[in-house]
Amino acid sequence: MLAATPSRPGPPGEEDQPASCPARTGSPSGSAARWQEGGWTTGRPDDSGPVGAGAGFRRGPRGELRLFCDRRPEPPEGTGLVPGEEVSAVSRSRIVIVGAGFAGYQAARTLSRTLRGAVEIVLVNPNDYFLYMPLLPEVASGMLEPRRVSVSLAGTLPRVRLVLGEVDDVDFDRRRLRYVDPEGRSSQLDYDRLLLTVGSVNKLLPIPGVAEHAHGFRGMPEALYLRDHVNRQIALAAGADDEREAEARRTFVVVGAGYTGTEVAAHGKMFTDSLARQHSRNGSSGDEPSEDGRDDRPDGRRRTKDAGRSRWMLLDIAPRILPELDQRLSDTADKVLRKRGVDVRTGTSVKEATSEGVLLDDGEFVPTRSLIWCVGVRPDPLVQDLGLETQQGRLVVDEYLRVPGHPEVMACGDAAAVPDLTRPGEITPMTAQHAVRQGKTAGRNLAASFGHGVSRPYKHHDLGFMVDLGGVQAAANPLRVPLSGPLANLVTRGYHLASMPGNRIRVLADWALDAVLPRQAAQLGLVRSWSVPLESSSPEVARVPAP
Repeated sequence: MLAATPSRPGPPGEEDQPASCPARTGSPSGSAARWQEGGWTTGRPDDSGPVGAGAGFRRGPRGELRLFCDRRPEPPEGTGLVPGEEVSAVSRSRIVIVGAGFAGYQAARTLSRTLRGAVEIVLVNPNDYFLYMPLLPEVASGMLEPRRVSVSLAGTLPRVRLVLGEVDDVDFDRRRLRYVDPEGRSSQLDYDRLLLTVGSVNKLLPIPGVAEHAHGFRGMPEALYLRDHVNRQIALAAGADDEREAEARRTFVVVGAGYTGTEVAAHGKMFTDSLARQHSRNGSSGDEPSEDGRDDRPDGRRRTKDAGRSRWMLLDIAPRILPELDQRLSDTADKVLRKRGVDVRTGTSVKEATSEGVLLDDGEFVPTRSLIWCVGVRPDPLVQDLGLETQQGRLVVDEYLRVPGHPEVMACGDAAAVPDLTRPGEITPMTAQHAVRQGKTAGRNLAASFGHGVSRPYKHHDLGFMVDLGGVQAAANPLRVPLSGPLANLVTRGYHLASMPGNRIRVLADWALDAVLPRQAAQLGLVRSWSVPLESSSPEVARVPAP
């Protein structure tokens, strides 16, 4: 059985064709074969003649796909090929992955290790790094440097070609996507397989003023902005003559008491307390009351012993913080936050936001210059623009992560409504834990479609959750075992180190330095407020206004 492998310079000549194979008509050198009803045909729109009735593909001795002639009406078993797919007789097939979050990164890593160059792997992403988001609150609070949680894609994904850009359109009929690079130029990219892992963005609610005055927490630009903003507010408060203004600048409101919001408030309070101590040692006014208890400010107001201390508020409409955890761990986290000085208010939300503060739904107005929005996430807006079936705003896929009607397209992570086989009738939640494992499954299934391995359905049992509360405090339930305090903190940090694909030693070094040295209080000014709007469709990219 003579065949043409993808590495050969061209398709087999007529002399290589077995006598039992019907003559091919119009199969030009370098054309691609496409499965249609009744047989394989060339993929060129101007040449639809059959390669040979029943011609198909089989795996070679090294797992490569080989074009052969066989009188069978369906794709041969075991190849993983699907009706309508194209496999070039000259160039390698191409897998395109859109997005390098947890799911996309793990899929690319799995494919790189499995295929080892047999298929071209292209990763399209706005940035050249993978962001380890669980440690982002520690970046915003000055504990970790930004590059510690930014893992180089080129440095950790061998045999994967990185394309910098944001995808804005996909033509499923032509198997082509369009993207815009960082310089605003539009380009196109063809694919044989497509994996959509576009992730999620900040969830918006129809509350007046929130879009204009709140900032989210979904990407590195937002974390860097918050780090500088908090530092700047404490410095401005220390030098303010008006005590009311100083109090407003020292007040930080976090909306959403899930994992992100709780960690932001926990680490943020420690950060601002550290900054306040530094300003107090430098003799900044407003940090301590005078000896006689009187205030020498122009407004004549008395200072209290807490006059120079920051105030952090954590709001959530739910009856308790961290509702994903059991009651015991939720109560533990609540106790740690309150003891640290965080004003935790459950059953409360924001009714309106202004430049001077926020109005709560109970009628209280809180003067503040800082509103941090952590109410949740929603799928990337690209999902709605694709014209595919969705469920709860996420792309519908089967248990193999395939998109119905497009067997060459897969999706996973926050953008996909993956059936949860451990809870029939439900879909998997939008968590990093599921995204990582779905990415690995997608990578294996994509490799299987080229004859490397066997496709398997996605099924994952929840391994528990961990919340770092700053210092030596944490709440965790690994394998459903409830832990709190220093032991939970040790388990949480160990888990993060094991999960990071790089920079482990640097992260460990920063943790060690933070334990013995004060936080650095330098404002770098790299990200401005207008460059990280809450409604951004790409929170991982700092926006620059058009000239």
